[in-house]
Amino acid sequence: MKPTLALSSSWNSFRHTDGHAMLREMADLGFTHAELSHGIRIVLVPGILKAVEEGFIKISSTHNFCPLPAGIIMPAPNLFEPSAPDEREREQWLRQTKRSIDFAAQVKASALVCHLGSVRFFWLNPGRKLKALLAASPDTPVAENRAYQAALKKAVAKLRKQMPDFYARVKKGINEILTYAAERNVKLGFENREKFEELPLDDDYAALFDSLPQPNPCGYWHDTGHAQIKQNLGLLNHRAHLEKMAPRLLGFHLHDVSNEGKDHQPVGTGKIDFKMVSEFWRPGQLLTLEFSPRVTLDEVRWSKERIEKLMAEAPALA
Repeated sequence: MKPTLALSSSWNSFRHTDGHAMLREMADLGFTHAELSHGIRIVLVPGILKAVEEGFIKISSTHNFCPLPAGIIMPAPNLFEPSAPDEREREQWLRQTKRSIDFAAQVKASALVCHLGSVRFFWLNPGRKLKALLAASPDTPVAENRAYQAALKKAVAKLRKQMPDFYARVKKGINEILTYAAERNVKLGFENREKFEELPLDDDYAALFDSLPQPNPCGYWHDTGHAQIKQNLGLLNHRAHLEKMAPRLLGFHLHDVSNEGKDHQPVGTGKIDFKMVSEFWRPGQLLTLEFSPRVTLDEVRWSKERIEKLMAEAPALA
């Protein structure tokens, strides 16, 4: 049994007003599965349901919030956060997440990818200083940049000092949706994030899963681009992080990161070692190509072929 390879609608939803045509475009590229990303407007839903009923493509996963809340027409996965100090925002996160779980079940998706909020700072976010320091010394490796390493240590300490109340609200929010998702047979994929202040911190994922009541429908969703961005910042080692999270892996967002730090690029055009990433693929996982709308048709095809080749060569999938 091979992993399921899908294409995310992040690549083409913006240019469609008919969800049926959107999914047909993806199927015509040879994809048997699609992920409905966080840019699915309400207008696309009738066509999506028609396509699912016809069966020419299957929905492997969806991405919170999907479909978008009423009146929102642009991708907005962080519109509401479970970490927010404002109770009304947390209530909206819970309401819209349950709505997304219902829709995932309706389209027979096996997983809903979720973001879990962020730490907010009243004054300067220390992550901004880190980016400025890197920009000032682009040719100095992060590990050798003493000024940066000192700033990184202080920034992480400041983040952890600010974090407890935000993280406690995240855990409370997660516990409020566990039974709801399990009853609808939808797994929750908690995605690693690219921004310094987003939760959970990468070192905390394993402890988060260990803290949840058992059994539960949760798993780890690994985004290759986000991990590379964090590696560029000196916040993690991509391979070591995958080794740590391997037992929890539910699925992947696959996209590359350019030398300039832009993610959602075609596979093989940037800095990510996808051969290394493929060592962690296992039967039953969900592999999703998640591209920028600027990626061309040929680049999508080429990326699909490259991932299929890696799947055929992966030792654990032989």
